[in-house]
Amino acid sequence: MGLRSSAKPGPSVSLDWRTPLSSEKDRAYFSALHGLETSYGMFSVSLDEAFGMRRGGRLLKAYQLLAVAPALCEKLVSPLLSLLRAMTQHARHFGTSPNLAAMDPENFHNSKSQRVARFNSIFSHVLLTRRSQFLYKLSTLSELIEDLRINFCDTVEELGDGSFCKPARYWESLDASHYDLNTCLRESEVLLKCFLLALPEKQLAEFQVTLLQAGQAVPSPSRVPSHSRNLAHRRLAPLKGQ
Repeated sequence: MGLRSSAKPGPSVSLDWRTPLSSEKDRAYFSALHGLETSYGMFSVSLDEAFGMRRGGRLLKAYQLLAVAPALCEKLVSPLLSLLRAMTQHARHFGTSPNLAAMDPENFHNSKSQRVARFNSIFSHVLLTRRSQFLYKLSTLSELIEDLRINFCDTVEELGDGSFCKPARYWESLDASHYDLNTCLRESEVLLKCFLLALPEKQLAEFQVTLLQAGQAVPSPSRVPSHSRNLAHRRLAPLKGQ
């Protein structure tokens, strides 16, 4: 069993968010988030352009842009899950217990995401220790992110099949999944900041090693749709009138 964390968390998440990190922790924080923000930016811009082309009636261009969205989603989700996995492993071993707030259903668009957030808020009050609440939120976020990735990729695949009557519903689903993935990313950023504040300086190097190892772990099987490569060349007849 590892040493228990001796650092005492601050009184609230909002205060933790405004509290400066030490120089070493600050570098670790921005190093961990730099790749995530870059991946999210690429994913978000590409998807936004696809929506813009669709609104403008340029359907072929919209599907060309949508064809790469699942791969860009994977590039965001994989390191994000690695970050959550690294915090989980360290907290289990050292007992790190940062401040945290329950997930707010109003911050999500997808109805399933809202149910998950609502249950997280309710169940968090049942858990007796801050450490158990932290581990539970990490687990909830990881499962939700994985579910959103699957939903996003499956929706793109269904659009690629062309076997639907109301494509607008599928585009709305993509938009909701993108929005909720962004919410999960921001939740993770706040968790990481609070985690690093509660982390003793002497454990920082070990956490960074854990984070590196988590990123090198064997990824889950890709959910990039097999039909995505054909999106740009699919027939557009089912989209008439949309």
